[in-house]
Amino acid sequence: MNRSVKGYALAAIAAAAYGTNPVFAIPLYEQGMNPNSVLFFRYLMGLPVLAALMAARGVGFAIERRQIFPVAVLGVLMAISSLTLFESYNYMNAGVASTLLFVYPILVAVLMVAFFHEKFRSSIVICLAIMCVGLWLLMKPEGDSRVSTFGCLLVMLSAFTYAVYIIMVNVSKEVRTIPTTRLLFHVLFWGSLVFVVKMAFGTPLTIPARGADWSGLLALAIIPTVVSLTCTTVAIQLIGSTPTAIFGALEPVSAVVLSYFVLHQPITPTEIIGGLLIVIATTLVVAGHSVDRAILRVRKMFPRRNS
Repeated sequence: MNRSVKGYALAAIAAAAYGTNPVFAIPLYEQGMNPNSVLFFRYLMGLPVLAALMAARGVGFAIERRQIFPVAVLGVLMAISSLTLFESYNYMNAGVASTLLFVYPILVAVLMVAFFHEKFRSSIVICLAIMCVGLWLLMKPEGDSRVSTFGCLLVMLSAFTYAVYIIMVNVSKEVRTIPTTRLLFHVLFWGSLVFVVKMAFGTPLTIPARGADWSGLLALAIIPTVVSLTCTTVAIQLIGSTPTAIFGALEPVSAVVLSYFVLHQPITPTEIIGGLLIVIATTLVVAGHSVDRAILRVRKMFPRRNS
């Protein structure tokens, strides 16, 4: 398979898998668990899954001393991003929160241009514009619905920390040399310590009361954690930060579909249109270079005249 095609496919799978977060988390909240505990068990249960994958592939656990600090930073960033997103579910509709999270592709693109001299291709600009319209339609409140200001701030912090995580995975020389599963194992390990620290400072640990709750935690550990993060990391290495981040806009589409079929939440025409626009935007990313060439040909047809 072509390297770019594989990267785009993995980015799409990662986004769709990450969209399952509310479907598994909200039922756990309804059974009395708090976000910190849900995420603690999610990360903790993800570690043996990754360890099994590493053993099957013959990947060791050790990292070099110079890699410990950047990997620890990645773990803290991931934990903060997860915690702020999961906390936002208590203040606003989970679908709206999941949608708002995907301002992070814009943050990635802006940060890459501002600090790493990445060029803005014409197709990326068009893609971002279409995506913004789609996201606006998805988050547009209807009827008596309201968007919590504090909830929005939590999601914005989640988006920012995730954007920094994606960029760091792409640009850090120490991180890029670590095999994917080994990197994620250490990221989850350091991230889990964030939740331990919160418990040490008074956040209660809530234990699942039913067998189904443990199944939900295991699903959280595998689908939006191991599967999504593994695909995201490999996609970043294959196609870079910006295309991977923009493909993350498929997550709201996944969230809307799953909310309809699993949580039985209605889908409005506005949400359908917004989702279609996001699909169009991600398609433009795949065809990015072809679109750029087409735009260049159009520009050559209308040359600027010197005044």
